[in-house]
Amino acid sequence: MDYQAIIDKYYPADNELRRVLLQHSRQVADRALQIAKKHKELPIDVQFLEEAAMLHDLGIFRCDAPSIHCHGTEPYIRHGQIGGELLRAEGYERHARVCERHTGTGLPGFEPETLEEEIICYADKFYSKSQPEKVRTVLEAAQSLEKFGHEGVKKFLAWSERFE
Repeated sequence: MDYQAIIDKYYPADNELRRVLLQHSRQVADRALQIAKKHKELPIDVQFLEEAAMLHDLGIFRCDAPSIHCHGTEPYIRHGQIGGELLRAEGYERHARVCERHTGTGLPGFEPETLEEEIICYADKFYSKSQPEKVRTVLEAAQSLEKFGHEGVKKFLAWSERFE
């Protein structure tokens, strides 16, 4: 799969939104790949991990989030579902599932199930698209999840023990 071609299709203009997407996605992909490198004992599909991490936020362009240069009409909480629809239409079911399952520690009915989904969901929590220069600590990332409920925080902390 050529993830760059898919990004180019949906983000053809060289603008701030594309820059935000690429920077954030690369940060998440790099952290996910570090986890894979550190945990060779885990059966991780490394190529898929990088592809899916680079595409996990594909749907943001259709959302209304002006602070990160998104001027669409959909609520931001839907960006994962939108990305999933786009990737499914391209024929990439596994990648679509990562998009749908990375918000918080998973939304009801869309919780990460595979190891790669968990790793990308976990890695994503350390980086904000609105403050790309900041890398959250485990504690800061856990605190950012409180809005999704305490169960999500517990899941994130369990991932931290497993992946760090």
